[in-house]
Amino acid sequence: MLYPTANAKPDLQILHHFMELESPTVTHQNYHLLFSALALLLGFNLLYILRSNVKKRRKSKEIERKLGNDRLKLPETGGSTDVIIVGAGVAGAALACTLAKDGRRVHVIERDLTEPHRIVGELLQPGGYLKLIELGLEDCVDGIEAQQVFGYAIYMDGRNTKLSYPLEKFESDVSGRSFHNGRFIQRMREKAASLSNVKLEQGTVTSLLEKDGTVQGVYYKTKDGQTMTACAPLTIVCDGCFSNLRRVLCKPKVEVPSSFVGLVLENTDLPYANHGHVILADPSPILFYPISNTEVRCLVDVPGQKVPSIANGEMANYLKTVVAPQIPHELYDAFVAAVDKGNIKTMPNRSMPADPQPTPGALLMGDAFNMRHPLTGGGMTVALSDIVLLRDLLRPLHNLNDATTLCKYLECFYTLRKPVSSTINTLAGALYKVFCASPDPARQEMRSACFDYLSLGGMCSEGPISLLSGLNPRPLVLFLHFFAVAIYGVGRLLIPFPSPKRLWLGARLISSASGIIFPIIKSEGVRQMFFPATVPAYYKAPEVSLR
Repeated sequence: MLYPTANAKPDLQILHHFMELESPTVTHQNYHLLFSALALLLGFNLLYILRSNVKKRRKSKEIERKLGNDRLKLPETGGSTDVIIVGAGVAGAALACTLAKDGRRVHVIERDLTEPHRIVGELLQPGGYLKLIELGLEDCVDGIEAQQVFGYAIYMDGRNTKLSYPLEKFESDVSGRSFHNGRFIQRMREKAASLSNVKLEQGTVTSLLEKDGTVQGVYYKTKDGQTMTACAPLTIVCDGCFSNLRRVLCKPKVEVPSSFVGLVLENTDLPYANHGHVILADPSPILFYPISNTEVRCLVDVPGQKVPSIANGEMANYLKTVVAPQIPHELYDAFVAAVDKGNIKTMPNRSMPADPQPTPGALLMGDAFNMRHPLTGGGMTVALSDIVLLRDLLRPLHNLNDATTLCKYLECFYTLRKPVSSTINTLAGALYKVFCASPDPARQEMRSACFDYLSLGGMCSEGPISLLSGLNPRPLVLFLHFFAVAIYGVGRLLIPFPSPKRLWLGARLISSASGIIFPIIKSEGVRQMFFPATVPAYYKAPEVSLR
């Protein structure tokens, strides 16, 4: 064994000194290795992200390439029809005109080509009229005594306020339009029938013609009762709220919250000319709007699925004793005269969120696909907006024969339509529930706060009316204004001095507001409504207008 000696001390000092000289270099090398390792790790991560993005882009463009750049490789249409449209109502007739103008060969099959007589679908909001212009169909409101509508007047407990559409940025012709629904539909049918590549036929479609899960056309009975088949690469079902085909193409969840009782008031003037009138009555709202030069439509909402009998006189008695005392005195005599005349019609108000089952070769549109309470008159605006979107999606395609690929491509239609349709749908459902009378004090406060909020003017009225008109259908704007009404209602309760009772009522008001709007948003789809760009189908389409 060796032991250190006195002579070894200088050697240890030299070694220690040597280590001190080398340590900065060693430390530097360690840092260099550490940074190199980190850089290598970051590089691998960056490469992985880039490769993932490339794969996503390739996947999102795969459908477009098949239908776009490689479209010449697809087989040409062998038949004489490109698109079959089931139903020639507002959506079906407008769609037929639109696709035919783009060169599509269209076969429209409508159950009854005589003029329909409906008590809804008579008010086209300004946003819908702009879509009508975009489709080149604005002349369809000419020659039918259509009336311009510039806003609404709202009545509650003897008070009223006027809300005007924000039309300052548009030409003078842009406004809402109200008319006889049947006259409007007939004008569009005439326009569709005048196009050489549209075949408009009266017949009843009994079922879809399917093979291996792909819709290839329809079975239908002609006017003479003969059973026929019609084939086309794409079948679009627009057979309205009573659709018997929708169950194959979607998961219908139809609700009937109320019914409308319709009357026509003759030779009377509304208190506010060229405005719709909404009376916040008990138990539910009453609507008035002009439909011709001499006629005013009245729609009385009756909650629930049962309405008083017209045949035994219960309806007339209900209208005279319950409804008449609540309408403006300027309209009272004309209203009673209309009841006495006896031309009373009823129609259930349906709501149904869009819940499609993408099916190769087929597509749902209009009320067959999506419905909302007609209180806000948004149905035609949604339908025309959908038609503009579908037209823009189909324009790049030379033919429609690859049904499976086309189905995947058109999945983006269901996503791209959401911000507009869900805003109008949610507004209709929420506004109806707020406007209905209720024994619940919190709901009463919400109703009163809504009227007073709209009466404030400025952005408190312009924001909601821009949503109602379809000029600014943005989900976030709707959400903010709805809860602004609730917060405004709470603020009124707490001023000048909050009390435990008022605090509790304010909390219940917020809870009631949440209970109204959140279930509707959930049914519409939170992600599709507020964050459509996060849905993969969003990227399957070329750039199209979302407004």
